[in-house]
Parts: sequence; structure tokens; C-alpha cells
Amino acid sequence: MNKTPFGIVLFLATWSVAAQPVKVRATGTIQAVHAVTVQVPQIQGQGGSITLARLVQNGVTVREGDLLAEFDRTAELKLLLDVQSKFDDLTHQVEQKVAEHRSNAEKRASDLQQAQSDLKKAQIEIKKGPILSKIEQEKNAAKLEDAQIHAASLEKSNKFHDAAEAAEIRVLELQRDRQKIAVERQNGNLQKLSVHAPLHGMVALQNVYRNQSMGHAQEGDQLWPGSALLQLFDPGDMEVDVNVGEPDGAVLVPGAKAVVHLDAFPDLSFTAHFESASPVATSGMDSSVRTFSARFRLDQRDPHLMPDLSAALDIQ
Repeated sequence: MNKTPFGIVLFLATWSVAAQPVKVRATGTIQAVHAVTVQVPQIQGQGGSITLARLVQNGVTVREGDLLAEFDRTAELKLLLDVQSKFDDLTHQVEQKVAEHRSNAEKRASDLQQAQSDLKKAQIEIKKGPILSKIEQEKNAAKLEDAQIHAASLEKSNKFHDAAEAAEIRVLELQRDRQKIAVERQNGNLQKLSVHAPLHGMVALQNVYRNQSMGHAQEGDQLWPGSALLQLFDPGDMEVDVNVGEPDGAVLVPGAKAVVHLDAFPDLSFTAHFESASPVATSGMDSSVRTFSARFRLDQRDPHLMPDLSAALDIQ
């Protein structure tokens, strides 16, 4: 009977174990590669909640630009009418002042022209001095002096009038421009009340606080600006976010493959490939275990793959 040395047996057993592929088990959640969270719009210049008037159904597929939600526009339309009315009034005031100042400027120009004409006439009269009496000469000299003073006074006052009127119009123009900004802002608020899809994907309504409980928003609910309303994601491109322990970080290399198992559907399995990982292992505040955050891109498309599903990965 042939006997195999114990050392050879031990070597063969060790080689057999080493030849088996090494698998690392990690857990994580399914996430969409392309996803965006749609929030309740924030209205400038208005505080408090806004009323939801229309909301897309949960689970439907929408295209980019489709209407997702619409909020009550009554208050914003009233404010728009008010600011538009003030803007129109200020615009009319500017136009009225411009016409009034143009008329005043023409009258001042006519008065100045008349004063300059009187000055020239007085200058001509003063040249008749040798043939006039002493009294007439003194009268002409007094008229010339008055004409010179009057013309110089009008020239000086006209400059001040022009500057004052230009400043008055500028003040009205600034008020009009400020009111125009208010009109544009109000138009922007109205546009924000209609929320459209930023990408093509599936709708997943988020839970909001309503009626002292958490649930999906419904038409007529009072919602707070900035709160999450729904999530829009592309179901055709999914990934798994996992945490891999620091001792097993060597498996996170380009080309690494993994088999994905869904906790909600134990009979299903999918393949995935390594996408990226954090370069440094981190740990929680109350934990001494350090882990790497990694992403594995799923190779298949399946209607069972939904965001936030828990999954387990066997990384090879």
C-alpha cells in the first residue's frame, strides 16, 4: 500500500485553499447615478408656507421639462399687479418730468435769447453817445449795465436749473429702475411656482411633515420652502454605495467585480464593477472601525433596482 508523505498532503491542502477565489462581503444601498432632489421653491420676499396645487403621481416616468408640481399663485399674482402698477406710475412720472423740463428749458433758452438781444441793442445804443445828450448817454449806460447783468444772471441760473432738473429726473429713474427689479423678481417668483423636471427619469415622492405625521405631499398641503418634495432619478443607470472595512481595502482595485444581492429580493442577483472609492479610510465618531466608501456600477437594468434598497456585495 502506497503511503503519501504528510508534508505533500499538507501542501496540496494549502494550495487547494489558496486557489479558491477570495470574496469580501460588504453591505450598502442602491443609488441612482443620475438623480436630483426637487425642493419646494423658495420665494423671495415672502415668508411662511405655500400651498401645493398640483403634484405628479409617484412612480411615473417624466421627460425633461415636464411639469412636476405647481403651487398656488394667487398671492404672487396680486403682488405682481401691485409692483407692476407702481412701475408703470413711476415710468409715467419720468416721462412727464422729461416733457416738463424740456418745456422749461425751451422757455429759459427763449428768455436768455431775448436778454442777449437786449444786450446787443444796448451796446448799439451806447455807441450813439457823441450825438446824444448827457442824460440820454447815462440812460443808455444804465440800460447796458442792466442788460449785461440780466444776461449773465440768466446764463448762470439756467445752468443751475438744468442740473437740478437732471437730478430730479435721475431720482425718479432710480426709483423706476428699482421698481423694475421688483417686477422682474416677482415674475421670477411666479416661474418658480411651476416646478419642471430637470432630467428624464422616474419620480419618487419624499415624505414630508403633514397633519402631525410623515407622508407624501398632497394637493392642498401647506409646505415650507426648501423642504424636499420628490426625488427624480434615472432608473437605467444604478450603482451601489458600500463601506468596505480597512483590512479588506485591497479588493478595491480597477477591474474588481462583485455580485450584488438585494435583501428585499433574495432570489435576484446582479453583477457590478468597481467604479471609485475614497482614498482614505474613515470612522464614525463613536466607532473605532475604519472603512472605505466605494461605489460599484451595476451592469444590468431591472425594475427591481430602486434607490435606497439595501444590498450585499460579494467582491471578488
